[in-house]
Amino acid sequence: MFIRWIRADAPAFYHKSINKGLRFFGVVPLKLAGCLCLLFFTLNTVAQQTDTAKTAIATTVTGQVMEATTGKPLAYITVNFNGSSYATSTDSLGKFNLSSPGAFTKVTFSRMGYQPVVKAIKPGQVNELHISMRSSQTQLKGVTITSTKKQRYRNKDNPAVSLIQQIINHKSENRMESAAYLQYNQYERIGLSLFNLPQKFINGKFFSKYKFMLDTTAEVNGKKQTLLPVLLSEKLSDVYYRKQPEKNIQVLNAEKGVNIIKFIDTAGLQVYLNQLYGNNLDIYENNIFIISNQFLSPIADHSPNYYKFFITDTISTPAGKQIEVSFTPRTKGDLLFDGKLVVTLDGHYAVTACEMSVNNQINVSFLRSLKIRLDFAQQPNNRYYLTRSDVNADFGISRKKGWGVVGERTVSFSNYKLDTPQPEAFYNGKSEQVAPHTGNIDSAYWATHRTDTLSKQQAQVYSNVRRMEQMPSYKRTMWWASTLTGGYAAAGPVQIGPIGEFFSFNSQEGLRFEGGGRTTPKFDSTFYMQGYGAIGTKDNKVKLDAIAYISLNKTAPYRYPNDYFKVSYLYDVDVPGHTFSITNKQAEFSSFQTGKTNYWLYSGIFQLQYFKDFENHFSYNVSFKNWNQSPAAQLVYQMNDDAGTLVHNLTTSELDVHLRYAPHEQIIQGTEERHSIHNKYPIFDLQLNHGIKNFLNGSYSYTDIGLNVYKRFYFSQLGYADVTLLGGYVQGKVPFPLLNISPANQSLAYDRDAYNQMNYLEFVSDHYVGINFTHTFNGFLLNKIPLIQHLKWREFLSAKILYGGLRNENNPMLTSGLYRLPPAINGAYGTYALGSIPYIEAGAGISNIFKFLRVDVIRRFNYLGHPGASEYGIKFSFQPEF
Repeated sequence: MFIRWIRADAPAFYHKSINKGLRFFGVVPLKLAGCLCLLFFTLNTVAQQTDTAKTAIATTVTGQVMEATTGKPLAYITVNFNGSSYATSTDSLGKFNLSSPGAFTKVTFSRMGYQPVVKAIKPGQVNELHISMRSSQTQLKGVTITSTKKQRYRNKDNPAVSLIQQIINHKSENRMESAAYLQYNQYERIGLSLFNLPQKFINGKFFSKYKFMLDTTAEVNGKKQTLLPVLLSEKLSDVYYRKQPEKNIQVLNAEKGVNIIKFIDTAGLQVYLNQLYGNNLDIYENNIFIISNQFLSPIADHSPNYYKFFITDTISTPAGKQIEVSFTPRTKGDLLFDGKLVVTLDGHYAVTACEMSVNNQINVSFLRSLKIRLDFAQQPNNRYYLTRSDVNADFGISRKKGWGVVGERTVSFSNYKLDTPQPEAFYNGKSEQVAPHTGNIDSAYWATHRTDTLSKQQAQVYSNVRRMEQMPSYKRTMWWASTLTGGYAAAGPVQIGPIGEFFSFNSQEGLRFEGGGRTTPKFDSTFYMQGYGAIGTKDNKVKLDAIAYISLNKTAPYRYPNDYFKVSYLYDVDVPGHTFSITNKQAEFSSFQTGKTNYWLYSGIFQLQYFKDFENHFSYNVSFKNWNQSPAAQLVYQMNDDAGTLVHNLTTSELDVHLRYAPHEQIIQGTEERHSIHNKYPIFDLQLNHGIKNFLNGSYSYTDIGLNVYKRFYFSQLGYADVTLLGGYVQGKVPFPLLNISPANQSLAYDRDAYNQMNYLEFVSDHYVGINFTHTFNGFLLNKIPLIQHLKWREFLSAKILYGGLRNENNPMLTSGLYRLPPAINGAYGTYALGSIPYIEAGAGISNIFKFLRVDVIRRFNYLGHPGASEYGIKFSFQPEF
């Protein structure tokens, strides 16, 4: 049905291509879509620029680095022009190419575990070098094992643990933040590619025209691979730090990037990839956030409890002797690293280099490999500061075969300046600033300021993508991909959708058919329209939603930041307590319910609204709402008078204010919603609604206040806990539909914000407080159980407590002029006031079942005498995550 509609109404540009597009999606393995969806949710574009010009005066070194004894090529050797921050590293074949402006006379080759090599070169010329490197001299005496039994690892009397403890004791003095003032230049590059592409796909009819995009020189996990680059991004920034009072300012000077997967928003994707590949890798922190997880640092305060340490080498350097320490997890499935680090023996115990990876037993889904390398350099104050970080990780549905996604994030730090403060007024500025014309910097600027040389293949990505973007077949493919992943089908200046809500089912409407759409900036960048129409086969009532926006910042209302006026009218059906708190949505799982859903409500809502986002992620929403609601099915509005007078319609007029503050928030934008990336900072929500009696038929005067505070607490290897504190108070005499209706969940899907063993409209209150708690162990306990540990399951514990009640003035059993609470008759479950005993439910869950499924068993502890109350329930959720 949908395809037939697309053929009839899609823009003429796509008419000739629809069948080809369908055939393409029948040929391309679904694993490709799976890999992309796992990494990116739903996101959308950024500016692009080429990089072709070079400066006139430049010194270039090329060649290969080999191991002196075996003759094998050495990868990850750092190649650095002496006296500068320009550097690169060798590839899997030991080859390198470093070209930078300036007349350099020496180049240094270095890597942890190898003796550094310094070579004289001719400035301003192309120098071809072939380098042999020897492993650093091991000065530790060999260990002789005299016992036939394997020695048990112990922390006590272990020199490696003693050395690690010295590093821990000196962490504060070795961190960059120990300086009173610090500033440096930062270059960041992120690349993303598809690999392990089937030959059938590469040589197929569809892809043959895109073969110029392939990189055939790459190596992934020790195997030569053909890569298809899909994203490349570069940034140049200046960073300023002040210790007291603490302030960190980053000024973005230049930015460029390309993204061939146009159905993903580049701005949102950048945020997500920075989180995925380690936004700020600080080895001195107790925990390192990477791959959407919290890994324990090998030099965390309590790391000897989780790692085994071994001294493996002594290295002679111009700055003195340094020790190489290797480390490995005590439990392979935990979120810990394997690797080694090098530390000074000058009394400061500073880390000078670090390499980390993960073992194949780690409880991280879809991850095939992870490699991290950190390099430090000695500064004028004799401290070692980070000069380069490289993170390489690849993912796939299967750990060993099939399509995969590989990414690399490289960050170099240069031109450190210590204790050089800026004017005091400078530190009053924003933490994140953007210099003018960051996206229009010419190639000469990049060639001069880029502190890491692009490989030949990377440099070609910009021009290759520009060529691809002009191809009609590419545009058609992106249209189909955007439609299937974003849920909206673009048809010129409008989008049709959301496709996922075309069909649903519930007991009131029967089979529900819905169709809708919205305008895009192509229609008008200031004026936007959005809406849908729906009808049910059982109630035969037409529902509609019509919205008009005026955007003051010329940004679509479904994009951040918002600054718009909105006028809307909505007529639709929903269950009480879930009614249009933000937008009306027919959730897919709502078609599958536990127990009976006999209470329904038809609502007609007219709303005028102004919404404003600020850069500090404070937002406010001021609105006027006129709401007419009519009970349906077995929901009855009946006065508590002697005649039992029926009320067919209840109308209220409200002035509403919603305040939200999420400090340091980072978001990923979808096609309809924004998703907040979890961090350690709380999120505050305050809602105030004031009812106006006798205005536009408003029946009651009241004030409703609700407060919600959410925070995630991190506990290192023990996982994290999500805690929500909530409370509310209704002032005034009002019938039960205007009281707080506790959010219940009778669907099969687990709902973090609802009471999963509570029935719809079961509890009402005019004052309440509550707490929702979920602790995620990330497999910490299950990783210790034989056999179970190989399943890589993850455990959850949850609890929800709600305490509240009804004042006498709002209790229909004690006060006249109110609606009777719905009784438990004719199969309905009934409605009750929260009493002196709090409602309590708790649960235990397991996620990562088959990498996608989460199952929660919920127990309800009280109010079990209510009709329809069930002590135990099982909820499911589709939760793919790393």
